[in-house]
Amino acid sequence: MQENLKTYIDKYKQIISDKLSSSLHGLSIPGRLKESMVYSVEAGGKKLRPILLIASFDAYGNDVNKAISAALAVEMIHTYSLIHDDLPAMDNDDFRRGKPTNHKVFDEATAILAGDALLTYSFELIATDTNLKPKQSVDLITMLAKSSGPKGMVGGQILDMEAEQHPVTLKELEHIHTLKTGELLQFAIYAGAYLGDATEEQLEHLKEFAYYLGLIFQVQDDILDVTGDPDILGKPVGSDEGNEKSTYPKLLGIDGAIEQKKSYVQKAKDALTKANAQSSILMDLTDYFSHRDH
Repeated sequence: MQENLKTYIDKYKQIISDKLSSSLHGLSIPGRLKESMVYSVEAGGKKLRPILLIASFDAYGNDVNKAISAALAVEMIHTYSLIHDDLPAMDNDDFRRGKPTNHKVFDEATAILAGDALLTYSFELIATDTNLKPKQSVDLITMLAKSSGPKGMVGGQILDMEAEQHPVTLKELEHIHTLKTGELLQFAIYAGAYLGDATEEQLEHLKEFAYYLGLIFQVQDDILDVTGDPDILGKPVGSDEGNEKSTYPKLLGIDGAIEQKKSYVQKAKDALTKANAQSSILMDLTDYFSHRDH
């Protein structure tokens, strides 16, 4: 990883982590609910979605304060989805980011409510951000609701569950992950550029970039579940195979999955160039997503 990219990631990861913690600690809400929300928000994680949002904003705008509430919101929604994914009714995982999952530390009911609270509070953060114009707040909330709801992440999650225990085609797998993973990444990239006053043409090219970046992220996730280091990942490998999930390695083999990822990387970079963001940190982040080890 280039040093300037590492510095950038570390800088905004810390900023986002600090602001997430302070926003939750300041809430006047039932103590156990707050404790459960804070536990998962402070459990680590790469903070890739908020970093992507800020990097996309930086490609076109200045005054990054305009992008902070949206960055916090997308991370809260991502965290809520992980809490719910780990539940016995979903993936039934005992560990997340090297720590016991939320429902193992608290209980299933509290974990569900903590996820619900993070989801709904994310929209309040955007709605009450005085750095945003009213139209910007409404546009962001609309985009985020679509990306995280039945037309986006949640829709992808149920398709992913339905794809267990029966084979799918590459096109079907791409569709599942475009919804499950890609939509929230697309929100991050589109929202950042939107707040940075990118042109309509640039935003359209960034949609294409985000589509391929989401697929890159998922291919690498699937590869790591087969070849990754459990100590680095913070969870056991092989869970996809154990849950009979449809994955790129299962469909294409490891070598085929790697080749498919290379194709997505090239298409993502081509779209970035068309969006006039070829010199932005987004280009470096594309390689980072492709080669990440956790």
